[in-house]
Amino acid sequence: MRSWVPFVPDSASSMSWKVDAVYFYLSGVTLFFTLLISAILIFFVIRYRRRSPYEIPRPVAGSHKLETLWTVIPFVIAMTIFGWSAKVYFEQYTPPQNAIEIYVVGKQWMWKIQHSTGQREINELHVPVGKKIKLIMTTEDVIHDFFVPAFRMKADVVPGKFTTQWFEATKTGSYHLFCAEYCGMNHSGMIGSVIVMEPREFDNWLSGNAGATTPAAAGQQLFQTLGCASCHGASGEGGRGPTLLGLFGKQTQLVGGQTIRADEPYIRESILNPQTKLVEGFGPIMPTFQGQVSEDQLVQLVAYIKSLQGTNQQQSAAPGPAASGTPAHAVPGPSPR
Repeated sequence: MRSWVPFVPDSASSMSWKVDAVYFYLSGVTLFFTLLISAILIFFVIRYRRRSPYEIPRPVAGSHKLETLWTVIPFVIAMTIFGWSAKVYFEQYTPPQNAIEIYVVGKQWMWKIQHSTGQREINELHVPVGKKIKLIMTTEDVIHDFFVPAFRMKADVVPGKFTTQWFEATKTGSYHLFCAEYCGMNHSGMIGSVIVMEPREFDNWLSGNAGATTPAAAGQQLFQTLGCASCHGASGEGGRGPTLLGLFGKQTQLVGGQTIRADEPYIRESILNPQTKLVEGFGPIMPTFQGQVSEDQLVQLVAYIKSLQGTNQQQSAAPGPAASGTPAHAVPGPSPR
C-alpha cells in the first residue's frame, strides 16, 4: 500500500503515524499562518493604500490587547509542538524491555546485520510483523545513518559508541533502507531492504538459516581466548575483577561514589578504556583492549555478558555453551573493570 499523500513514504510501523501526526500538525500551523498573514497583507495594501500624493494617514495608537493576543497564541502553539514532539521523541528512543535484539555494524559501504540467534545478513534485515525490534548499532569506520523512511526511523551510527533504536513493523513487505549520512565515495550505494514477514514465515526463514554461531557463543569463545576468565572467573563469578554474572542492566557502584547502569555503552567502554570508570573495591589492573578487538568482536563480547543472567535463569543464546558442556548460566564473558 502506498501513502495517500504524494511524496510521503508508506506508514508501516507503530511509531510512523505518531511522527506523521506531529509533521502534519506543524505543516498545518505553518500553512494556516502563511495564508492568514498573506491575506492580511493583501487587505492592508488595498485598504490603506495612499490615494493622493499629499495624503497624511491618521496616527494609529498601540493596542495592548492585540499585542497580548499575538504573544500568547504563538506561545501556546509553540508549547503544544514542544510537548507533543518531546513525547514522541522519548517514546521512539526508549526501547521496550521485551524487544528482540539485532546487532548492526556499518561499514563503507554496507550494513552487516546479525540476529541474536546467529543468522547474518548483508544489506537486508528480516523481521516478523507485530514484534518489537531493538537495533544495537555501531560502525567500523566513519559516521553512517540507519534510515528506514517507512518506519520513520533514523539514527546516526557513530564510531566508538553504540546507538540503539527500535521499531515495530505493522505491515508485511519490503521497505527501503538507506545510509542518510554522507560516508564517502560510494555513499549512494549503501542501501538495502527491511523485509517484514508473517511470524510463521519468519520462523521458517530463521530455521532455514540455522547453524550459525550466536553472538553470545562467539563472545564466550573470545572471552576465553583473551584470557578474561583469569580475573573475572570461568563462570563470571568475579575474583580479581568484578563479577559479570547478572551484571547487565544493574546499577554498579564506582570509585568515588558514582553509580552507573551497566548497559551496552558502559560494557563497551569498560573493554576499551577500563580505567575510565573503576568499580568500587577493584584496582586499575585491567589492560585496555583498544585496537585488539574489532567492532564485530565488541558486539559479541557485549552479547555474551548480557547472556550471563544468574544461576536461576536460562541463557537465551545457547549453541556455544551447550556444545561445550558448560551450564548456560555459568558461561564466562568479558567484563567491565
